[in-house]
Amino acid sequence: MSEGDFASRQAWFQLLGPVQLLAGSRPVPVGGPGVRGLLALLALRANKVVPLDDIIDALWGHDPPATARTIVHGNVSHLRRVLRSIQGDGGDGARIHTRPPGYQLTVDPSQVDVHRARALLEYATAAGAERRASVLAEALALWKGPVLSGVPDSVHAPELEDLRLAVHGARVDADLELGRHAELISELTTMVRENPLAERTIGQLMRALYHAGRRADALAVYRRAARHVVGTLGIDPGAELRELHDRILRDDLTDPASSKEPPPRLVRVTPAQLPAAIPRFAGREAELAWLDGLTEQARHGVSVVGVVTGAPGVGKSTLAISWAHRNAGNFPDGVLFASLRGFDPAHPPLEPGDVSTQFLLGLGVRPAELPEKAHERIALYRSLLSDASVLVVLDDARSAEQVRPLLPPAAGSVAVVTSRARLDGLVVANAARIRALETMPPADAVRLIEEVAGPGDYDKLAELCGYLPLALRVAGARLAASPQWTVEDLVAELADERTRLTALDVAGADVAQASVRAALDVSHRGLPEAVGALFRLLGAFTGVAIGPHLAAAIGGTAVPEARRRLRTLAAYHLLTEVGRDVFAPHDLIRLYLRDLAESDLAATEREAVLRRSVRYYQAAADRARRRLLRIVDPLDFTGSLPEEASPALSDFDDALDWFALEWPNLLETCEAAYRAGRFEDAWQLARVVHTYRVVRPLRDEWTGLVELGLAAAKASGNPLAHCWMLISRCAIALTFGVDGGGLADAEHALELAVEVGDKRLLVSANIHVGAALSSSQRYDEAIERLRQAIDETERTGDLALRGQALNNCAEAEKLSGRYAEAIEHQLGSLAIDRELGDDSYAVVSLNNLAELYLNTGELAEAERCAHQAIGLTTSRGFVLQEGVSRAALGRVLRARGARSQAFDQLKLAEERFRDAGAPWPAELRDELAAVTE
Repeated sequence: MSEGDFASRQAWFQLLGPVQLLAGSRPVPVGGPGVRGLLALLALRANKVVPLDDIIDALWGHDPPATARTIVHGNVSHLRRVLRSIQGDGGDGARIHTRPPGYQLTVDPSQVDVHRARALLEYATAAGAERRASVLAEALALWKGPVLSGVPDSVHAPELEDLRLAVHGARVDADLELGRHAELISELTTMVRENPLAERTIGQLMRALYHAGRRADALAVYRRAARHVVGTLGIDPGAELRELHDRILRDDLTDPASSKEPPPRLVRVTPAQLPAAIPRFAGREAELAWLDGLTEQARHGVSVVGVVTGAPGVGKSTLAISWAHRNAGNFPDGVLFASLRGFDPAHPPLEPGDVSTQFLLGLGVRPAELPEKAHERIALYRSLLSDASVLVVLDDARSAEQVRPLLPPAAGSVAVVTSRARLDGLVVANAARIRALETMPPADAVRLIEEVAGPGDYDKLAELCGYLPLALRVAGARLAASPQWTVEDLVAELADERTRLTALDVAGADVAQASVRAALDVSHRGLPEAVGALFRLLGAFTGVAIGPHLAAAIGGTAVPEARRRLRTLAAYHLLTEVGRDVFAPHDLIRLYLRDLAESDLAATEREAVLRRSVRYYQAAADRARRRLLRIVDPLDFTGSLPEEASPALSDFDDALDWFALEWPNLLETCEAAYRAGRFEDAWQLARVVHTYRVVRPLRDEWTGLVELGLAAAKASGNPLAHCWMLISRCAIALTFGVDGGGLADAEHALELAVEVGDKRLLVSANIHVGAALSSSQRYDEAIERLRQAIDETERTGDLALRGQALNNCAEAEKLSGRYAEAIEHQLGSLAIDRELGDDSYAVVSLNNLAELYLNTGELAEAERCAHQAIGLTTSRGFVLQEGVSRAALGRVLRARGARSQAFDQLKLAEERFRDAGAPWPAELRDELAAVTE
């Protein structure tokens, strides 16, 4: 692909003028003001989560429409499609992600003109005047007219005007420094006339006039400005402007463009301290290009600090040293290298004063000339490099404080630091750029093994090594050193998780460089005590990821402290923050954690981790499910977890997002409880989590959960547990149209309910028996039983169960052709759904009403109900129910003669059924075939 082709497939975001999305230089239509306003809000806060409430407030102010959330959801989906049309479906490029509590546009900031302008302004602060003027002129050219044009008036960003003034002011300062006084006078005069209170611009105009030989005019500008400020604000001009006026009066204003002789340079030895690089270096093209970019930035007259950080064994040192060898020629004053021993298990970290001794000797300072005190050696080191262009490589740093005194001060120099820690302090205080080194892409991982062991089929071996460079080199070394070992032998050994880490050891003098386990041990031993304690406890947790609330429950701490400890582990690259407040280990670290828990934790401690995680998930999932659906079972864990220890789940969407995020952990925790013989815990967690799949039904995942819960219920010997899990399995059969509708399960549940003697459970079981009888086409029996349930719930005032009974009775009456009774019962069910605020059941009621009105020929009412149902299903993400709603709408449209529209809706319905893992019903297949005839 040519450079032009690549650029045309990138999305560019223009906010400094009419809000536009561009493919290369070509504007791409995105829609009306509301869509452009949404695009602007996401792009202004690129790579940050913009809460949905903030979006609604910005787009509609204090009077949003009732459908505001639905409109935003729809516009987000539309923008996602537009971005895909530009960039394709690959992983690169701008993407809009759902990130509770809102949305996040992930994009390279350079593709958003606002962020590019800020970056250019920041870059210019450290550049020479010539380069600064050029860069700032480039930044100003990004303004294409009034900012945020074409969006609703309620969308404001006053900081953009401040940014423009800052860029313009800095550019004028650079032009003044370059002596472009006469050229600036006209531009600045116009600006002062338009804004006579802008003191910075007034001062710049006075300087330009003075240095252009128009001293009297400069003083006249001040007098006019002073009169205006006094007359308008009743105060004198600012101190800086008054001082400038006084200096012009004294005629002592120095021209910054006057040339000065450069200071003499000290001539010293040119150091070349790099250790040997590996002979052949595989992969890491993107990282090498990033490092090349540091050199390019240094050429523009700034001192640059780059930090390469990553997990143990990810190849930080190898990358830095190999790149430094390739680029040493770009630094005429030499290359300095030091291993700071930040995570050396055998030695303490080096002090900066000791490293400065090594560097001074390398720069040619004689031992007798070395200052005795560490701070004096560091001062001499900085003095010697004050005008030198050097590369300083600081390997295995422990902290920002260890590194900072050793950074080269001169413009044109580069420091490359490697560390297992993230060294955020260098970003804050030294504007360091950070590159987090990840595991290798599969193809590069195979190449790395080939570099060590020669050609071979290494795809599976690389996968089992987790694409971690240290593990890949160890595997390659084992094959190279032992020809009798085949690739298949080593793959078989690594395939066993219990022996994988042992297999990734080789004998070597430097154990940490020849063993994955040893490298991880070094990082583990270097953790603060409380953080290390949590790290070991995580080894007993069997889930795939962890957040601060679960970590707090497992570790017995407050949530903010748990979050801090998780972030410390991420800073040491022992965990990766894969999402906002979601942390997960690399596969090999996961195995190391498991071994660590088995060796360092007592059995009682491991059991406590399982008990606490089960208790946490029972309580959190119970709170979440009550945001989704009315609850009819007797389980209630909400009081077992304090409010501050529970995730914030304020509404339906929060609960859905929480369940989607935690689903793998919920399944794994349920299975772990079952394996440990905690059968009561297992079935209770399965029943609580079952509610999520009622709302978002995916057949295989739902079935697996319920079967596990049912096995636990049977093993517990608790008839109440057995009954509720049978009802859960019956719900699956009814949802997916399984033959018999789960009648056997429902009847068995009814027998158990009689045995338990719980009247409410008896009603619930009867409702499911009635629904299953209806599914088995035994309509009269079903209707009789369900009407009895309606009467019973009306007598007890149980709205939740009454709504279920009404809905299931209406379904049976619909299937038997009793449409008038069905409509009456379905409307009653819908009224209860709305009274209880239950969107999940309301969708079912609306879908049934759409079919009923279609059958009675009331097409307008049928279409209205179908559209209401689609609105709810799309806003809530009810995939299967959306399929049902669209199928109903398709049938209504066909009845009205709108065959093309009917076809579209039925095809969408078919897709949604497939997405949910549900079979496409034969009658709908016939309906779709009919509209294509």
